[in-house]
Amino acid sequence: MVYLRKAHTRGKVDFGWLQSQHSFSFGHYYDPKHMGFSALRVINDDVVQAGRGFETHGHRDMEIISYVVDGALKHKDSTGNEYVVPAGDVQVMSAGKGIMHSEFNPSSDEPVNFLQIWIVPSEKGGEPGYAQKTFGSDAQLELLVSSDGKDDSLKIKQDASISRLQLNASEQLSLETGKRKGYLHIISGNAQVKVGSEEEILLLSHGDAVGVFESDTIDIVASNDLVALWFNLPS
Repeated sequence: MVYLRKAHTRGKVDFGWLQSQHSFSFGHYYDPKHMGFSALRVINDDVVQAGRGFETHGHRDMEIISYVVDGALKHKDSTGNEYVVPAGDVQVMSAGKGIMHSEFNPSSDEPVNFLQIWIVPSEKGGEPGYAQKTFGSDAQLELLVSSDGKDDSLKIKQDASISRLQLNASEQLSLETGKRKGYLHIISGNAQVKVGSEEEILLLSHGDAVGVFESDTIDIVASNDLVALWFNLPS
């Protein structure tokens, strides 16, 4: 069984200063067939124009991860954190019992493209938290986010992990879900993907995603240089 989400089917909004594509229901976009996948609740592919951004607003009981693809994002929150998150960095904000924050594009002439990712925590409440790190390994699979901080990854309050997948043209990688679920989201490049015993070869490109279920193997062949995120999620 496969959950396929092609980029062109995502929800889209355009406010002039913000162009966003929603993999799951969010804000003005609602589709009961796409409410999330396991604990993964939101993947928004956001482009924010120069000097613009999200004014101060609140969150609670959500693990919010920002993955900057191009440009830079300036973060400021009610716990005193104020940082610029450049491309290559990953930011984790645990909203806990409540936090206020803003996000802006600090550039005067360049847009910022980032993935806004929400994961539902395993427990509600608690103190809010913030962490940020630069990742730059050449490994095919690099752990970015986890529940226990393994391999110097950023911690979240959920039994889930996010890894960055990087393959050169023609390289291959196989991933297994075991007794869990997996979700592959393509950031750039093209791939041929085969899931378990499914006969069909899926052709995935920028913005496409596939969710896989328990006991599935996902075989990935890069058609050209490929960057993707792999989510290991609870059943």
